[in-house]
Amino acid sequence: MRKMVLRVVAVCALCALVIAYRDAHAQTTMLPSIVETLAHPVQPPAVTQFQLQRYLMDRIPPLPRPSGPEQWTAEVKRLRKHILDDVAFHGWPREWVESAPHFEEMGVIESGHGYRIRKLRYEIVPGFVSTALLYEPEAISGRAPAVLNVIGHEPAGIAVEYEQKRCINLAKRGMVALNLGWMEFGELSQPDNAHDYGAHLDLAGSNALGLFYLAMRRGLDYLAASPEVDPARIGVTGLSGGGWQTVLLAALDPRVAVSVEVAGVGSRESNLTAPGDTYEIEEDAPDFMKGFDFPELIAMRAPKPTLLVHNGVDSCCFRAPLVKPYIYENVTPFFRMYGAQENFDWHENIDPGVHNYQLDNRIQAYRFFTAHFHLPVADNEIFSDGEIRTAKELAVGIPAGNQTVLGLARNLAAKIIRESIPESGAAHMEWVQTKRAELRYVVRYQPITVDRALRKANSKGMDFRSLSYRFDLSNGLSATGIWFKQDASPANEPVTIVLNDKGYQAAGEQVFESLSSGHEVLALDVLFNGATRPEVPDSSDWELLVDSSGDRSLGLEADQLLSVAHWLRAAGGASEIKVETDGIRSQVIALVAAALDPSAFVEVTTQNGMKSLGYLLDKPVPLRDAPELFCLDLYKDFDIDSLGALAAPVKVVQASAAGK
Repeated sequence: MRKMVLRVVAVCALCALVIAYRDAHAQTTMLPSIVETLAHPVQPPAVTQFQLQRYLMDRIPPLPRPSGPEQWTAEVKRLRKHILDDVAFHGWPREWVESAPHFEEMGVIESGHGYRIRKLRYEIVPGFVSTALLYEPEAISGRAPAVLNVIGHEPAGIAVEYEQKRCINLAKRGMVALNLGWMEFGELSQPDNAHDYGAHLDLAGSNALGLFYLAMRRGLDYLAASPEVDPARIGVTGLSGGGWQTVLLAALDPRVAVSVEVAGVGSRESNLTAPGDTYEIEEDAPDFMKGFDFPELIAMRAPKPTLLVHNGVDSCCFRAPLVKPYIYENVTPFFRMYGAQENFDWHENIDPGVHNYQLDNRIQAYRFFTAHFHLPVADNEIFSDGEIRTAKELAVGIPAGNQTVLGLARNLAAKIIRESIPESGAAHMEWVQTKRAELRYVVRYQPITVDRALRKANSKGMDFRSLSYRFDLSNGLSATGIWFKQDASPANEPVTIVLNDKGYQAAGEQVFESLSSGHEVLALDVLFNGATRPEVPDSSDWELLVDSSGDRSLGLEADQLLSVAHWLRAAGGASEIKVETDGIRSQVIALVAAALDPSAFVEVTTQNGMKSLGYLLDKPVPLRDAPELFCLDLYKDFDIDSLGALAAPVKVVQASAAGK
């Protein structure tokens, strides 16, 4: 008996050695072949980019053709209300939006050159203070015109030289000039004020655009309420990000009498052919360009004086020859309709012609403001080089513990109260129906299908074969994938869809393990991931453009996953479909897809995932690392647990957490 036991033990040990040898052999033979197959992208990035351009171009609305001034004036009023109430201030407390401006004087600099500089700080929202400098003539008779100066992405903030020169000149010519600081720059250059953290506001349910709009509107509120300012003669100007602020504020606030934008905006057409022109969260805020475009915003200025200044060979963005047809020539008829074509002007800077608000552009601004404020027309700049002050001299000072963009997002997220998930019964079914409909809206889900599954390549590896596919979808976009099947496996085996945050090129181990378990495997890259990323300049820029147009990149990705899963079931006869993800992006894409349509999958397993969307705020995860996850209202209305509950009866497994 003892010999028999020993013999059995020996046989088992030998079997274990054989299995271990077989697994090791497979690891050293099959895995490299899989990795080699995955290394070849199915689709060039240029193709994905072209598809995206065409998809988004089709969503650009044509410029309105009003029958007359009365109709356009009424439409402008409607648009202002819609953009502010439904888009910019989405999710913001009304008491913050409607509060009176609160400015505090922090000191005065007497220049000795006919003007003084008042140091101000002001509240954007409770606890969040910004800085400003007020340049005012020493002697003001009656009420003076005023110009709000808004800055762009300048590390020096309001101390940058060309801002000082412009404000000094405006003051010397009898105008009050208010120069506003901006988050992330100058004295607000704290890391947590980076504009990208505006995406974390979106996640928590407050459109980032609202914060940026309030920050600039406070300056207009201050000037309009100032006893030394003529409220009928208020202008606004700025370069780059300041030019964007100029266009937005001048379109949406009728108190702006005169505007001078410098290299701040293009049109949707120019932005889609040069997506690097608009890479900031505030410029491409969710739904900001849904149903209208920057030419409409400029047309909303008619008949008020409006000057557009662009640079001929701009080193940054919005080059004059590339944007002029859209934002000037196409808008001119709106001013002509009011009989005010002379109020709409264009200047192309060629000296120096790069991204600038230097002498030539400043002179254009002086001439335009003085002419339309009924002052002696200025055709030159008053020399003021000796009056430029250092950042230290102009420092206003911000209070200790001042709020930041990221801190504000965290505070808003901490106040989120979600409905508890009913355990069972009619209450649970009602919750599922309500929340699934809500999720469809949050991610802007529109069901699509695979129109064509084009076979692009094939390979034969050690004990397996593969086919590479481009999945052409009914909305004009595509996904790409590589299908693997072991030679010895029977037909109609379960299929595992593998998603990896780094693309299927990094999914070799995932594919190998699923293939070794007897499953067929589809290594899939949905839009914006891996081999299905656009070409230039960065995938996140495109995702911002998608969200701004009214879609959601997260919804498009989940939609693609579902459409491919349905194709696998219909065309390939898959008995069941599992999804294995690696990383937080693919985790949420799969969970959202399963929550939208639980019939598509039997299981979703995640490696290196999150236990809560709050991780995005707590870590914090940069916007550019996971742009689709910063979907407006996503964390306000859902979390990982509620998405999992909506996905039932799909089995949801989190094998490991991110950062561990």
